[in-house]
Amino acid sequence: MFYLIPTKNGKGVQFWGTYDDLRTIHSIISNFWNQEEYLNKKGFDNRDELISGFSYELRKAFEGSRLKRKNSHFSFEKIEHFGCKISWVHFLFSISALRFNMRYLESNKLDLGIFLQLEYWLEKSMLDYDEKGGQVLKNFISGEIYGGNDCIYQYMRYINASFFKLSGGKRAFRELPRLLKTAVNFTDEYKEYAESLKLDAERLKCKPSELEINDNDINYDL
Repeated sequence: MFYLIPTKNGKGVQFWGTYDDLRTIHSIISNFWNQEEYLNKKGFDNRDELISGFSYELRKAFEGSRLKRKNSHFSFEKIEHFGCKISWVHFLFSISALRFNMRYLESNKLDLGIFLQLEYWLEKSMLDYDEKGGQVLKNFISGEIYGGNDCIYQYMRYINASFFKLSGGKRAFRELPRLLKTAVNFTDEYKEYAESLKLDAERLKCKPSELEINDNDINYDL
């Protein structure tokens, strides 16, 4: 069984499981991005860029390049578990992007079951870290973030950077729902950031979905 626990500073989660757990989840996620028939369709390449980072961390975890420990959490026998760290923002956006792609790609009961478990553990870890903040933040697990956003990767990077600037802790955690309003379609915050991306793209003579976020000065230590 895989599971999530909040990081000590409240910036995200530790994602733990056995080799088989994480490899299975990685395999399932791989079915919902980087599909050749959709590579040239609007929005898919941007969601792929977002999901690829999430998938990469899972792959590095079961390959043993991230976190490792012997764990008896769900068993009397100590079994080696592998893990990685993922920010709340990256996790929430990845779930939204994957759920949106599921509208176009065939899924089965195993796929749906894994996604439900991911959502369950994500919500549990939010509430475990801070009951008050988690009650508000959990609403963003089930669709508030607009998965069809053609610039969802840029929105994720911008909100993630804004969150990490708050330096973690429960005060920052409780600010996250306000920051995430920027990712909710039709809000003033969503429209304002879309306009900002448009102006930057015009200045740099590129598409908004091709912009990079300058966050080199931010410490992303989870």
